[in-house]
Amino acid sequence: MNPVMQLLRSHRSIRKFTDRAVDDGMIQEIVRCGQAAATSSNVQATTVIHVRDAATRRKIARLAGDQQYVVTAGAFLVFCADLDRDRRACAMQGGEFVAGMTEHFIIATIDVALFAQNCAIAAESLDLGICYIGGIRNDPAQVSELLDLPDQVYPVFGFCIGYPAQDPEVKPRLPLSVVLKQGRYQRAHDTAGILAYDEQLRQYYRTRTGGTKESCWTREIKMLLGKESRPHMRGFLKARGFSMR
Repeated sequence: MNPVMQLLRSHRSIRKFTDRAVDDGMIQEIVRCGQAAATSSNVQATTVIHVRDAATRRKIARLAGDQQYVVTAGAFLVFCADLDRDRRACAMQGGEFVAGMTEHFIIATIDVALFAQNCAIAAESLDLGICYIGGIRNDPAQVSELLDLPDQVYPVFGFCIGYPAQDPEVKPRLPLSVVLKQGRYQRAHDTAGILAYDEQLRQYYRTRTGGTKESCWTREIKMLLGKESRPHMRGFLKARGFSMR
């Protein structure tokens, strides 16, 4: 296994950080690495906002479910899917941007995810820790207001980055046999693999929490996807110009 593959497979979410700030030059280099990610048709539909103001970070932490590492991380970024810049590019050529296309929304959202994952790998290569904050979508309208986001832009997730003050174990993933299919979608052996993974994850949680958490993957998925999840997102996206047609 080469060093890059080793780095990729050693990812952990870090939620405790030292009080050491992350140098601006380091943030810029990490974001440049994000820019090097694949982007559909060179649309480059990502904007990154480096949130410096402590009061704004406290407000975002509260909106995200009181995730205090938004405040304590050395730096906090918000990754946005941005079609406003592309709208302006169309206007610069005397054209008109066609708003509300589902395909454009998908392109922009995928661009953000690819960009951010490059940033995550770059940060971890510098011995920094990161944690994605999907909780900013608990109230994306208020986050958008705090960050002055225009129409055709929405906050996809936050991104804590800093020097780790913890050293958690790597969380196990599903068996490769469950996610890698040969030739066609086959489910014949998935159940056995998932049950084995449930037991592996139970043991991981027992070790990580000193026996205080008893859970497994299927139980967590039932709790997460067995109920409505952020039903306000459709209305919010439509109000931002992402009407999905």
